[in-house]
Amino acid sequence: MSDLEQKLIAQGLVDVETVVPGVRIELKYSTTDNFFGKDVYGDHVRCYLQPEVADRVKKAQELLQKDHPHLTLLIYDGVRPLSVQQILWDSLDKPDSIKPLYVADPKVGGLHNFGVAVDLTIFDTEADSTLDMGTAYDYFGYPAYPDREKQMLAEGKITKAQVANREILRKVMKGAGFTGVGSEWWHFNAFSRKEAGEKFDLVK
Repeated sequence: MSDLEQKLIAQGLVDVETVVPGVRIELKYSTTDNFFGKDVYGDHVRCYLQPEVADRVKKAQELLQKDHPHLTLLIYDGVRPLSVQQILWDSLDKPDSIKPLYVADPKVGGLHNFGVAVDLTIFDTEADSTLDMGTAYDYFGYPAYPDREKQMLAEGKITKAQVANREILRKVMKGAGFTGVGSEWWHFNAFSRKEAGEKFDLVK
């Protein structure tokens, strides 16, 4: 077990795989396949969340598999400790004034830093691949924006089939008590920033 994992457990977080049967984990920040092109987690490859958030993911997984037994949730990121957030903030090659559009300021902390946000997609076990959501994870542009889907459809940037796949994800996540965000189809929050701050400590 990595030092980081021991720290997360000491702060009360749980390993999602111990709570959610069949869930798949591929922490994108343990690879170079992310917006920053950097492996910032190193040997940390397990996904941790606050216990009640992990329980909501379990509910989402149950909702998904009830309607689609061959589909499963695939998580790209869960808790993001502030130490990692600082690395991302420092390595983002943008002016400080616009950095918050891409990554939460570690001085303030975002919902990933409380362990109440999750980035995820859907994996099709029969096809042995992820569902086509129209863009890659961590894609910054209108084709990834749920808020812009009508416009992107009209412009031919995404397809109805891709939106239908996103709808499957949104339906099960909303059914489990999560809310999405307007600019990333993969990101869901279990609590507002205010609720998170009242209920939990920032994860160091």
